Amino acid sequence: MTGVAIEGPSLIFVEKRKLDELFDKYIKKGEQPLKSVERFLRHFEGNHTLRGANYTMTEDGLEKMARIALDQMSAEETGWDKIASYFLKYWLYLKVSVNTLGMKSTEFHPSYRQLARNLVSKGLFKAAIFDSYSDMELERAGTFVEPARDDLFTYIGLRTLSDRYLTRGHDKELYELPQHRFLTIALTLMVNEPKEKRMDLVKEAYWAMSNLYMTVATPTLSNAGKTHGQLSSCFIDTVDDSLRGIYDSNTDVATLSKGGGGIGVYLGKIRSRGSDIKGFKGVASGTLPWMKQLNNTAVSVDQLGMRQGSIAVYLDIWHSDVLEFLDAKLNNGDERLRTHDLFTGLCIPDLFMQTVEARGEWHLFDPHEVKKLTGQALEDLYDEEDDRAFTAHYEACVAHPLLARKTFPAVDIVKRMLKSQLETGTPYVFFRDTVNRANPNKHEGMIYASNLCSEIAQNMSATTVEEEITKDGKIIITKTPGDFVVCNLSSISLAAAYNAGVIPRVIDIQVRMLDNVIDLNTIEVPQAGITNQKYRAVGLGTFGWHHLLATQGIRWESDEAVEFADTLYEDIAYHTIQASMNLAREKEAYPVFRGSEWHTGEYFKRRGYEGQRWGLLKKAVATFGVRNAYMMAVAPNSSTAIIAGSTASIDPVYKTFYSEEKKNYKIPVAVPDLNFTTKWLYKSGFDIDQLWSIRQNGKRQRHIDQAISFNLYVKNDVQASRLLELHMEAWKAGMKTIYYTRSTAVEIEECESCAS
Repeated sequence: MTGVAIEGPSLIFVEKRKLDELFDKYIKKGEQPLKSVERFLRHFEGNHTLRGANYTMTEDGLEKMARIALDQMSAEETGWDKIASYFLKYWLYLKVSVNTLGMKSTEFHPSYRQLARNLVSKGLFKAAIFDSYSDMELERAGTFVEPARDDLFTYIGLRTLSDRYLTRGHDKELYELPQHRFLTIALTLMVNEPKEKRMDLVKEAYWAMSNLYMTVATPTLSNAGKTHGQLSSCFIDTVDDSLRGIYDSNTDVATLSKGGGGIGVYLGKIRSRGSDIKGFKGVASGTLPWMKQLNNTAVSVDQLGMRQGSIAVYLDIWHSDVLEFLDAKLNNGDERLRTHDLFTGLCIPDLFMQTVEARGEWHLFDPHEVKKLTGQALEDLYDEEDDRAFTAHYEACVAHPLLARKTFPAVDIVKRMLKSQLETGTPYVFFRDTVNRANPNKHEGMIYASNLCSEIAQNMSATTVEEEITKDGKIIITKTPGDFVVCNLSSISLAAAYNAGVIPRVIDIQVRMLDNVIDLNTIEVPQAGITNQKYRAVGLGTFGWHHLLATQGIRWESDEAVEFADTLYEDIAYHTIQASMNLAREKEAYPVFRGSEWHTGEYFKRRGYEGQRWGLLKKAVATFGVRNAYMMAVAPNSSTAIIAGSTASIDPVYKTFYSEEKKNYKIPVAVPDLNFTTKWLYKSGFDIDQLWSIRQNGKRQRHIDQAISFNLYVKNDVQASRLLELHMEAWKAGMKTIYYTRSTAVEIEECESCAS
């Protein structure tokens, strides 16, 4: 929309026709206006001047009317959200017009070329990106902008986008509008594409984002085109069992945390409390003191002043420190052994679940002693269907006459786990054998743990450092980089893309966007950058599953929903792999493709992919390769789902109508497309039989090469036996991870880093 005139520093013309249309579509029922309309109009009369076809309004008037519209909103009258969003939109237009163009301009939307050059000169946009585009290209890019797509936003979606992600100056002045942000991301991600086609790719990327068919991850949404911040979401480190390795890892974690990254840290290689150091017995302090250090890092190295760092630590369930680890987030007990600001995750092999089922005994070992006495690290093994390497070595450890162990009934360890989950929401659960059996790149390593939100599953290894003093007094430091995992995420809005019939088209541009993040990103930890290039891993995910079911008239607790999950995610997998194959044909496969299960075809066989389309794709992949070693991961993405006006991830909703409370405002929110028909389909997660969610996710997981942020929803009075049953069913269904155990008694802060 153009030609909205600014008469002064705080006046703007608002289209009367459009506001009337919104009232007719969303508010009026029958011939008589609602009482809420009458209340609204009484306030409106004093906050505008009617001039011809437009209302003239001030900045304060726009804010006031948005708040008043929200005050009228209820579960029966959700249309007021559209009225509030309309006024917020004009408030943003006014702020940007004044800050960008000055008081005297009569143009609402500044030229994108002018905006970009201006923000480069202010040091807010990266000159290297925008200097690579000619003025003619930037002018053409400006023609892609469709301001009418601002009307797709809900109030809270638009408010969240403007508060957190749009470009602001050093004094918080607003310079960018929603459509500018989408175009800036598109230009950034396509900057290195061949010049003869990159503007068409920019247009396609802008189309996918501006129609809210997909969202990019929070770091990309926030930082693309800007002079600060990186574009990737999460990272995973494997800590070496050495003093240098532990402290170097802490430094790397701090370095990534300051840029907004969420961190997963695998501690399973660190020797346990009471282990020996250089042969001196009983002197090792174990994992808890190092967790305390990471806890301090999470608190002290905040993310650009917005929030403290987010770190998840993982430990194997056979590690001697596991009981103290399980208690680390509890609200009582010895505070010297508590790390309240870390998130915990348990790495669980099949054998443990089988032992719990059989009500057998479980043994805990020190990983350092296991390797020293047996010559083989227990954590480096996992069970395949026909090669139970972990089980064989674990049983050998149990039988070893010199190997110390702690022995407990397996169910007692589970009780400690369940107690922590009900009190804190954690530990997350990582089914390590299931993950590693499905790993398409097991020829290059193994997967020990997951990330902050439990949806990433990629090869991991520790970085090691050696120092040597030469004869002439110089110090030579040799650092052997391990696989330091990097997560590059984005997500399809299922209800929007599926109902519009555009999922294949969205995936095609989405995979290219994700792949380009890898080459554009500047990661301050070198081994993470090396790993990023080695595997070129991405995580294409989804959100809006409950929204989609509601619009399709499908009940959550039904076989129809389970089968829909199976067929839909098989289609998503097919189009994602095909898009990555096409990129490999165009640009080349990832460096360690040869020998992978993508290369051998085992990936397709393992998942039972049959039929003509899969046969042809399998053959094409063997011929051309794939661009990305890992391709799909379903993240929590609550904040970006809010922006896109849908439901989070693959989760059920909490409530159909609620208030979102922030530090300085309270916003009523209704689930999307709430009406007389859909309200019966929006059943709260806490009222849903979780076995149906597990069945859905078991079907879905078969098609996702990485993992899924899957939450369990239970009431605070749930019986321990029932909660254990849910974990057992999740494991048997082939799920790879369980994210939070969300109880009605536990408040859980959502992960921002993995939001995609």
